[in-house]
Amino acid sequence: MGTTVLLVDDHELIRQGLARAFERDEDMTVVGQAGSLQEGVAAWESLRPDVVVTDLQLPDGHGLDVVRAIRATSDTTGVVVLTMHAGDDHIFAAMEAGASAFVGKDTRAAEVVSAAKHAAVAPRTFLCAGLSQAVMRRATSPAPPKLSGREAEVLSLLADGLGTGEIAGSLYMSESTAKTHITHIYQKLGAANRAQALVTAMRMGLLDHASPQRF
Repeated sequence: MGTTVLLVDDHELIRQGLARAFERDEDMTVVGQAGSLQEGVAAWESLRPDVVVTDLQLPDGHGLDVVRAIRATSDTTGVVVLTMHAGDDHIFAAMEAGASAFVGKDTRAAEVVSAAKHAAVAPRTFLCAGLSQAVMRRATSPAPPKLSGREAEVLSLLADGLGTGEIAGSLYMSESTAKTHITHIYQKLGAANRAQALVTAMRMGLLDHASPQRF
């Protein structure tokens, strides 16, 4: 059967279009469809697919509530969020909720399938597809800050979900030194915490993925 997929969107035409796109990939199988938050959560609980693709706006709630319901009991299910909204706040919220990927609805269906494949193999990392370039290339975006080589290494490990102690061990430094590097990264990115730092780094093109597992 390959990777199993559940589609959650209140627009039947969108669900059908996505289903056809997934059916064209022999490694992906759509095992269910739902048109609301309540139906989506119920379908996930009964079907337990490998990946859930959900719209951000649902008639009886928010797509991120689907993400949160899944993450309450599963770290291994991939969750792809579809949206017409490309704002940083939406990306930040999806990352915090535990989504695996964030995809614009104007993106080609093939990219949604690719995001679902990513979500299946790396459910606790975060990928922006389709809309990420528009976000990162804004004319109003400031030039990215200059990170030292060591700070870039620390940022990459933060994006992989490592804690301070794990970063220190991986880079053969003391925990206090790792904390200092993290503090400097936050200062350069104008961030108050890990989540803000990673979203800002992604927006500036310093990262192309991030793991929300330790937020």
